[in-house]
Amino acid sequence: MSKKAWKRMAAALERMSPAPIPVPNFRGADAFVWHTEPDRLEAVRRVNRVPIELLVGIERSRDTLLENTRQFASGFSANNVLLWGARGMGKSSLVKAVHATVAAEVPGLKLVELQREDLPSLGRLMDLLRGAETRFLLFCDDLSFDHDDSHYKSLKALLDGGIAGRPDNVLFYATSNRRHLMPRDMIENERSAGVNPAEAVEEKVSLSDRFGLWLGFHACDQDEFLMMIRGYCTAAGIEIDDETLRAEAIEWQQTRGSRSGRVAWQYVADLAGRRGVSLKPLVG
Repeated sequence: MSKKAWKRMAAALERMSPAPIPVPNFRGADAFVWHTEPDRLEAVRRVNRVPIELLVGIERSRDTLLENTRQFASGFSANNVLLWGARGMGKSSLVKAVHATVAAEVPGLKLVELQREDLPSLGRLMDLLRGAETRFLLFCDDLSFDHDDSHYKSLKALLDGGIAGRPDNVLFYATSNRRHLMPRDMIENERSAGVNPAEAVEEKVSLSDRFGLWLGFHACDQDEFLMMIRGYCTAAGIEIDDETLRAEAIEWQQTRGSRSGRVAWQYVADLAGRRGVSLKPLVG
């Protein structure tokens, strides 16, 4: 092959190869979202979150996550965290609120959100973050795995560190409705099938064991539900007497068939709309 042909082939390969991932200006924002195709970190100028003092009924989990995050932000050892349990009880809200609180105390802590579907790209994201001088909370919301889902292997590599090891400046926080990150029937099916079912179950269930901290969230009782609503109303400046609030809130939760922080917020959003009060100061 002639030298000219080699040059044409090299030029063609260069055009086909992906462009290097642009390194974002991490000083420009405190939060980012990871996207693929093409790989990039998109800055989030205004994070959708509520102040940490408004998260009622989860004080123990709040204090534990705060301490773990402060350790990490200060350059000390800390654990990856799995926040699991009842829907709508403030798992993702707590992660975002804790980040805001600690970032205000120790400047330079960044929050990076990625979707479960993008877990196979974790290695590329780690390569991008590894060389940065700042510290990152990598956050995956509503994490779970279904039948024949191999994405968990990418996460295991991150939590275990692999040959290169997890970057010292990266910590992983995940929320899930499932303690073991997969449905119970999937675990039972693994036990009842296969040459060595115990090993098949162990490979999947052991994923949650790789989180150093498990924080459980459970459904709230009626008093906690009303306390959440009163806290939101007070912070938003919504004036409503206790008797009316109690009657309306109980009716609201009965129509929804559940009590949770999310249902409490939805009632307050409706109440604020009826009273002509903006909730924007509470978010972001």
